[in-house]
Amino acid sequence: MKSIMIVFNQANTARVEYMLDKLEIRGFTFWENVQGRGSVDGDPHRGTHTWPEMNSAVMCVVDDEKVEPILTTVRKLDLRNKEVGVKAFVWNIEQMV
Repeated sequence: MKSIMIVFNQANTARVEYMLDKLEIRGFTFWENVQGRGSVDGDPHRGTHTWPEMNSAVMCVVDDEKVEPILTTVRKLDLRNKEVGVKAFVWNIEQMV
């Protein structure tokens, strides 16, 4: 099993929700108003007058075979509008209750 965290500009919320539905990812945790800045060239997303945009994040735990379809879809979404931004991070789940 793998955990995937997707961090995205709130402008992509509907697209990310649609992606999860289409890929049949039922279980997830969603956070709104996530602040941050991209590690390479991203602008800060702080919800302030100077940096008004905000991010959201979603995390899901999936079987290994679901990882690549999710990452492929995230890449396509990112290429669609690089300025808006979306990133996905994957790590192993050793145990879960």
